[in-house]
Amino acid sequence: MTPSTPVAPPARATEPKRERGRQRVAAIMDAAVTVFTEKGYDAATMTEIAARSATAIGSLYRFFPTKEALAEALLLRYAQQAKNGLAELELQVPEMTLEAVADALVDFVLLLQSQRSFATALVDARSGSDDHRKRFREAMRSGVAGILSRAIAHLKPARAKVMAIVLIHMLKGVAGVANEEPSARAVLMAEFRDLVRLYLVSASARIDSK
Repeated sequence: MTPSTPVAPPARATEPKRERGRQRVAAIMDAAVTVFTEKGYDAATMTEIAARSATAIGSLYRFFPTKEALAEALLLRYAQQAKNGLAELELQVPEMTLEAVADALVDFVLLLQSQRSFATALVDARSGSDDHRKRFREAMRSGVAGILSRAIAHLKPARAKVMAIVLIHMLKGVAGVANEEPSARAVLMAEFRDLVRLYLVSASARIDSK
């Protein structure tokens, strides 16, 4: 019986050690976002990403040995941006009203919107997408639950998790508003802001009345 050939681990991105290298990697990743957004993961090529970022193809492959490694780095960066944004907002919550917290959550989703479509496309196109989706979903739920726990006094952790899930589903609608006609977009955004504010204020009132 012939022993099976061991499967090589997937290639990983190389972390640059110098500032110039970090700037080059940032330019490559920004160009990759544009190319993946315009053409999709399958049609995008490393050659075009190198050209868009004004990077020699050899330099690109030195930092990102495969297109899969580049996509992985982009998804990790997107997830980290989301986690950092939620953590920063959580620190600000004690000084904010519930209405301000609601507006901040809406603004946070709008900030992520510019990269959300490309990140979703990468997750859907690549193997192991369920794992990426699960990790990102859990990070978002945990971050929003942390914000709610600081914003609403006496909110129990289990209730905060439930509210976080509801809020995230509500905020998905905010992302969809970006595709509406400009004339309707402002009106719809105002409605979404009112909806999130009302949900937080109502939840807080129910807890206070118990």
